[in-house]
Amino acid sequence: MTVITDDLVLPPRRFSLWTGIRRNPTIAFGAVMLALLILMAVFAPLIATHDPFKIAPVNRLRPPSERWWFGTDQFGRDVFSRTIYGARVSLIVGLSVAVISSALGLALGIACGYFKRIDGFVMRIMDGLMAIPSILLAIALITLARPGLGIVIVAIIVPEVPRVVRVVRAVVLSIRSQPYIESAIAGGTRNMKLLVRHVLPNTLAPLIVQSTYVCASAMLIEASLSFLGAGVPLETPSWGNIISQGKTFFQIAPWTILIPGAFLAVTVLAVNLLGDGLRDRLDPRLARRL
Repeated sequence: MTVITDDLVLPPRRFSLWTGIRRNPTIAFGAVMLALLILMAVFAPLIATHDPFKIAPVNRLRPPSERWWFGTDQFGRDVFSRTIYGARVSLIVGLSVAVISSALGLALGIACGYFKRIDGFVMRIMDGLMAIPSILLAIALITLARPGLGIVIVAIIVPEVPRVVRVVRAVVLSIRSQPYIESAIAGGTRNMKLLVRHVLPNTLAPLIVQSTYVCASAMLIEASLSFLGAGVPLETPSWGNIISQGKTFFQIAPWTILIPGAFLAVTVLAVNLLGDGLRDRLDPRLARRL
């Protein structure tokens, strides 16, 4: 099979992972950073130098040193160990929200874009959810249930799903209007066969890119909720909780805020870089320039 252009015939483009990384190091940089953060979270018990829950008032607000690499907080807890364990919460929330939101958004987006009868009703609900700020909607949902990691994930999923639905729906509407799809429908081809063979494969590339942005957004929302006291319980080490508890002592112990904040920023940066790199490789218009 060949691709015909206006002036010449080109062989079909094949996606090579190594070629993509070599030509676009953004993918490799973001993926390596994210992989290191995931390994840090998985092996937190081996990496942590102290018990992240142990309170030692005699060691409160100690500056970074050989014993306490990132210093201690107002309760004498080791900031390094709590920051390492805090990566678990952010990554669990980010990955869980990205996977579940993408799955729900894919199903609803395909249904809305392909079946016009339900498009108007479902999209008005999505528009209503998007009209409410994500933080406020998440706080409202959390207040209806007992605070915990599970309810935080659900509260973040609800405002993120409409964004995925709109992306998938736009792609499906574009595919649905193609002549070969209309001809296949007129010829009696089953809807399920068309969805599996033609519609679903074309939605995967933008869905993967969108899911990376959802992951980064979810981690920021979780940190914001924890900072406001509406996220995971205060005794659970999370970057938002660490920053929230250290804000009162910022002038005398800035490491209690700057270090977990830097880890959060690096994690979000890694996810965004990975998403930008995947977008450049998976978008045919951008891939031709690489």
